[in-house]
Amino acid sequence: MLTSVRGLTAAALLSTSALFAAPALAQDTGPAAESDSSITVSANVAMASQYRFRGVDLSGGDIAIQGGVDVSHSSGFYVGTWASSLDEDTVGYGHTELDIYGGWAGNLTDGVTADVGVLQYIYPNAGPGDFDYTEFYAKTGFTFGPAEATLGVAYAPKQDSLGGTDNLYLYTDLGVGVPGTPLTVSGHLGYTDGFLTFTDNSKAFDWSIGAEAAVYGPVSLGVSYVGAEGDYVPGDYRFTRDAVVFTLSASF
Repeated sequence: MLTSVRGLTAAALLSTSALFAAPALAQDTGPAAESDSSITVSANVAMASQYRFRGVDLSGGDIAIQGGVDVSHSSGFYVGTWASSLDEDTVGYGHTELDIYGGWAGNLTDGVTADVGVLQYIYPNAGPGDFDYTEFYAKTGFTFGPAEATLGVAYAPKQDSLGGTDNLYLYTDLGVGVPGTPLTVSGHLGYTDGFLTFTDNSKAFDWSIGAEAAVYGPVSLGVSYVGAEGDYVPGDYRFTRDAVVFTLSASF
């Protein structure tokens, strides 16, 4: 089953905008004993012309409603959840995907970040059978001027819901902010080796190129050209057909 980070964003998975921040009380018991911690809660909502996960259409070409909530600690540890509507007829795993994840994210050095964690994909209204699966992920981000590059890996070990096999996903993302404008352009290239493909040899590339701009406060509008490799027989629904995807989103 091909499903979300979510990510690119993945992704993608975390929103950096704070809904509220609640610093914990720090008790000073001496010059060598001082603590300070904080919890940040953020939320995101989106309406997309299609739900594309790693290049694959999971909403049957229809509009998808999406959203999530993240809770992070100043230490870098976080937990979160994200959900999207699915197309019940073509995808066959019910009409909802629910992701629950947790991990650690933080700075390694100036301009270099890391994010590691585990994600559970859940299909609460799927029919009989095994559909939910677990995936571990790690990524490193590099910032240089107005540009940011990401290298990432996600691995789902052998599970009944993956046909008793596993799945490996490798990807790279590049985003560049256009100076003097609210516009960011981005590109993505991914490679899947395992169960979660629509190819005969269980190997597939996916790709996207797009742009996003803040239009009003926390609201952004994005457009991207998305596709993935896929093999088909006559009558198959083309889950990996190239498409232009529009997204209206907001983070709080």
